[in-house]
Amino acid sequence: MNWINSVVRPKISGLWQKREMPENLWIKCPETGQMVFHKDLEANQFVFPQSGHHMRIGAVPRLKTFFDDGKFETLPSPEVPADPLKFRDEKRYADRIKEARAKTGMQDALITGVGLLDGLTVVAGVQDFTFMGGSLGMAAGEAIILGMMKAVELKAPYILFVSSGGARMQEGILSLMQMPRTTVAVQRLRDAGLPYIVVLTNPTTGGVTASYAMLGDIHIAEPGALIGFAGPRVIEQTIREKLPDGFQRSEYLLDHGMIDMVVHRHELRDTLARICAMLTAERRGVAKARAASTAEANARHLNGAASDAKLPATAEQIAATTVEPASPEPTKAPAPASPS
Repeated sequence: MNWINSVVRPKISGLWQKREMPENLWIKCPETGQMVFHKDLEANQFVFPQSGHHMRIGAVPRLKTFFDDGKFETLPSPEVPADPLKFRDEKRYADRIKEARAKTGMQDALITGVGLLDGLTVVAGVQDFTFMGGSLGMAAGEAIILGMMKAVELKAPYILFVSSGGARMQEGILSLMQMPRTTVAVQRLRDAGLPYIVVLTNPTTGGVTASYAMLGDIHIAEPGALIGFAGPRVIEQTIREKLPDGFQRSEYLLDHGMIDMVVHRHELRDTLARICAMLTAERRGVAKARAASTAEANARHLNGAASDAKLPATAEQIAATTVEPASPEPTKAPAPASPS
């Protein structure tokens, strides 16, 4: 063996090999074509600086930019039956759920956080479109209900950031029944006198729009968000007419009275903090006025005259001072007259 020819040469060619670049380092604006570095876009809350186009934002980044100092407590995800219908299309529903969880790190399409917004305790739910299109299933519906009940427990406003394609078809009627269930939970918020604010983001469609997404006290939308029940292509195929420009976009809905305001993402936090402060202050004022009015009414007679402090004022006091009437003595029948 010739050791000169058989010697193993050092592998130094790797020093000049081309390094593979990770994907999605640069993101292209769909409106202007501007290329923005992904970390710069994330620092700008996923809004392109040149066009102002709002990209979709995940649930966790949304909550971090929403709460004070990015600190919040995440409510545990509710446990629901996994794939109760054993649904299968091109692949099993159970496999789709596993893939979505591995991709997003979430248990389902909605995360609920409790934290401070300018010092005020609020409960916020965020739907994440990257988890199976933000679709409404049993887990998401239960998470919304638990979040609303947590707001009732804390006597705090409830804010919901909606981004969904509608009900999850793989769960059938079990998904559709979340529409009336969440509607009942909204009514519980109203009975408690608590604000319910909905932020409509791109897209908000389907059964979500036909239920809790349009039941808020105030509806705010991000610029350019698609909001509707059926999509524009479905509508055009049904009515066989061309829809107007911007149809079902947030600005169009604002012009036609479907929503209350369109707010840029950079101004959304301050706007929500201002609204929550006003609504909670009004709620406290109404409660105080109602209590004062009740106390004043209890202190007066029905005819408007001032009540006597010595007299019982409440039903309990009246019952305590009630004297049982003495039973009357039996009357004796008159003796019969003697004959003369």
